[in-house]
Amino acid sequence: MTRKSRRLWLVGGCLIGLGTATALTLSAFSSNIVFFMAPSQVHAHPPAADRTIRLGGMVVAGSVRQQKNGDTPVSQFDVTDGQDAVTVHYEGILPDLFREGQSVVAIGSVLADGSFRASEVLAKHDETYMPKEVAEALRRSGKWDPRYGKAPDAASWNSMTKSATSQDKAAPQHGS
Repeated sequence: MTRKSRRLWLVGGCLIGLGTATALTLSAFSSNIVFFMAPSQVHAHPPAADRTIRLGGMVVAGSVRQQKNGDTPVSQFDVTDGQDAVTVHYEGILPDLFREGQSVVAIGSVLADGSFRASEVLAKHDETYMPKEVAEALRRSGKWDPRYGKAPDAASWNSMTKSATSQDKAAPQHGS
């Protein structure tokens, strides 16, 4: 074997090794990526049932229902982005800062009936904080424009109920 052919085999082997390492790395990352979705996005383009996502929005006032399954607290509440609402089911203790009308991010998966099974619920930590993804969803839904000040506070969302969200969807759109 000539020196040139040995060098060619060595370069080829290195490229195959690098390609294999890249493929394995990308495969490992793709199974751990968790995408953020707003309720309107979940309804428009439902993710696969086995796909873990982060659902973000505001907790709809009057939608929180709590019960116990043995010693485990079970909660059900609706999350909205102002355009649509998704019912969230969660088994466990909700964060101390969890409130109706507050920003929340739930990590879990969408069930066959369109509701959401959360494995973790994150609540905002003070009255001025809103998760970046929730603020972005509000901006996209037309409920907030950053040119006109900071994101809406939780008190402005307390009047929103699931029936109000349903009425907004049923109302005819003028000018369209």
